[in-house]
Amino acid sequence: MTNETLFLSRIALRYCTMDLLFKGLVTGFILSIMIGPVFFVLLETSIRKGVKAALWMDFGVLISDFVYILIAYVFYKEVEDLSSGGDSSLLRIIGGLLFIGYGIFNFFKKVKERKFDADSIPTSKTRDYIFLGIKGFLLNIANPLVIFYWFSVMTIGSEDTGGTNSWGMMFFLSIILITFFGIDILKILGAKRLRPLVTQRLLIGLNRLIGIVFVAFGIFFVAQGIMMRM
Repeated sequence: MTNETLFLSRIALRYCTMDLLFKGLVTGFILSIMIGPVFFVLLETSIRKGVKAALWMDFGVLISDFVYILIAYVFYKEVEDLSSGGDSSLLRIIGGLLFIGYGIFNFFKKVKERKFDADSIPTSKTRDYIFLGIKGFLLNIANPLVIFYWFSVMTIGSEDTGGTNSWGMMFFLSIILITFFGIDILKILGAKRLRPLVTQRLLIGLNRLIGIVFVAFGIFFVAQGIMMRM
């Protein structure tokens, strides 16, 4: 390999890494502001039981996300193997349809303004923290829609990462999880300040915005997949 070729390879790798980093940060941010049971429970736990208790619960949520990522990875790999000659059009169509379905669900999902109980019940025992971690795990694992958005997320990074058997996919998913968990920590730390802002109007607006983003991504991937098959 000549010096010029090596230099161009390094430039391409650096560009790919920066692109994956940006996509991972944006995707992690979008997922972190999605309104669901975990969002409310984390805020309420932080207000009532303290930051440490909410962090333990969020750790349980993170572990359940790892489990769902593994399941989504296996499903994604099976579909990828069905695509002959490295053709990723089928993956893009399936991922796009999941995005559209999840976006429509999010857009029309009804949300009610949540009033948080301000009564403080400090948690100090180790077993209580472990229980909260288990509660966070079960709360997130009980939502079957999580696996669908993780499968769809893999579709976003598939083109730039070179598929599932690459460092790129691991890097992409890691950035998403770090961003996701990092913003959760900020929500937990600022729970008392966020409480007055969590109005029904804001929640509906966020749900509709996220729904539109998901549908837009979905249409793009379905159209791209169809074009690849033509």
